[in-house]
Amino acid sequence: MSARRAVSAAAVLGGVLGALLGGPVAALVLAAYGALAARAAVRRQAQRAADLAHRRELDRLGGAAADLRAGLPSGAVLDEGSGRIARLCRSAVRLADRTGAPLADLLERIEADARAADRGLAAAAAQAAGARATAWLLAALPLGGIGLGYAIGVDPVAVLLHTPVGGGSAVAAVVLQVGGLLWAERLGAGPGRTA
Repeated sequence: MSARRAVSAAAVLGGVLGALLGGPVAALVLAAYGALAARAAVRRQAQRAADLAHRRELDRLGGAAADLRAGLPSGAVLDEGSGRIARLCRSAVRLADRTGAPLADLLERIEADARAADRGLAAAAAQAAGARATAWLLAALPLGGIGLGYAIGVDPVAVLLHTPVGGGSAVAAVVLQVGGLLWAERLGAGPGRTA
């Protein structure tokens, strides 16, 4: 299932469930949160797959350099892929063919540079983790307000779902929360991450 379909299916499922449980405001709220949760899950899965493919590509690159040092051919490994590392490998092959530079040295330098860039991106992601956690905490605070309302003997869900002022407040809160989370995600996306 494509990412767009998964997000759309989660939004529709949340909307239907919300409509059955609490009316149109609940449908909108659950549709928005369902789409947001599905989007986060799809993006996390895609990022994991991309990270795994990148690590495999670096491992193949290191293996190709070791094969070249041992006198074995490794041309097929260097022709695979279409990303930045594959383009650098093809450029290294052309450079080695034209100048006679040792290809194994060039490949090892490409691998070392890519691994250093990965360490830098990991450090940047660790620094941004606090900001992302704060954004999610702020987005979850309204649940604490609803719980507090029940603790003092009020039914805040009934007010939010079945009064015009409450419904407007719930819709505005969802719009602001989703916008804030998307903005925080965009700010936290580094050069190696997609936003």
